[in-house]
Amino acid sequence: MQIRKKNKKNLKKKVFVSMCADGLHHGHINILRKAKKYGNVTVGLMTDKGIKSYKKKNPLIKYNDRKKILEHINLIDRIVPIAGLNFSTIAKKYRINIWVHGDDWKKGTQANHRRRLIITMKKMKGKVIDVPYTKKISSTKLAKYIK
Repeated sequence: MQIRKKNKKNLKKKVFVSMCADGLHHGHINILRKAKKYGNVTVGLMTDKGIKSYKKKNPLIKYNDRKKILEHINLIDRIVPIAGLNFSTIAKKYRINIWVHGDDWKKGTQANHRRRLIITMKKMKGKVIDVPYTKKISSTKLAKYIK
């Protein structure tokens, strides 16, 4: 785990952003910027197996290479591996105050996990913040363009 400089304004707030970062783009940066406003940002970076477990395909970029890319983004204080969509378990493990995610998870595979996380975060006196989806860009679109 790598720890970066502290955001003194929100020193005690633990902010978590889960992402695959497989085809990092400005939409990811928008989410990280929003998250950083609330405190110290931990990125839960999905492992290769974690990506395959719900996207049913291997990532374009291996975990260690995606991690290297994220380590150079100064909005991120810490990076931890996550192996799937077990968001409630992750929130409890890291004692998260605020979970930030793109609002595209309101539908589809992640929707039920999001609902459970909201319940867990309320019990922990935390909150979930959905950042509006950045229009006209997605990792899926990038992957199709590359192929």
